[in-house]
Amino acid sequence: MNSSGTHEQDTPATEILPANECWDLLRSVSVGRLAVLVDDHPDIFPVNYKVDHGSMVFRTGEGTKLHAALSDAPVAIEADGVNAETGVAWSVVAKGQASAVTLTQEVLDTIGLLLFPWEAGQKDQFIRITPDTVTGRRFKVTPPVTWWTPLDDAPTARGE
Repeated sequence: MNSSGTHEQDTPATEILPANECWDLLRSVSVGRLAVLVDDHPDIFPVNYKVDHGSMVFRTGEGTKLHAALSDAPVAIEADGVNAETGVAWSVVAKGQASAVTLTQEVLDTIGLLLFPWEAGQKDQFIRITPDTVTGRRFKVTPPVTWWTPLDDAPTARGE
């Protein structure tokens, strides 16, 4: 029984993270998901990024991701992680405008970030996202037994 006298399990509160901790967490990983608008519909692309003086930079080549990121619509990058030992997860979202890195000194500085895309091909465009907002949260991952039901193991009509 929990403190309220019921058998429901106490759920720990989600911790809202301050901006400086969000930036620290963004620096701790290098892969995130870029959300953009493509033909008035959301689309999401994995990107390798680096944090650079209050902004995030990624490399890409010619294509949908590049054109959508550089449109007038704002973009978002989401990154997350989980500590396997403690079961504590975090998620950070940065929202703002993307712009191409074009000035020679900025390009040289950005190359120094050592951004290495996972996918082969010409990735000669550097894109900088300057967030208007950076928000994050930390929470304890709920064990599957907490939400599992007997129907989760039931056979399906299509053999899924």
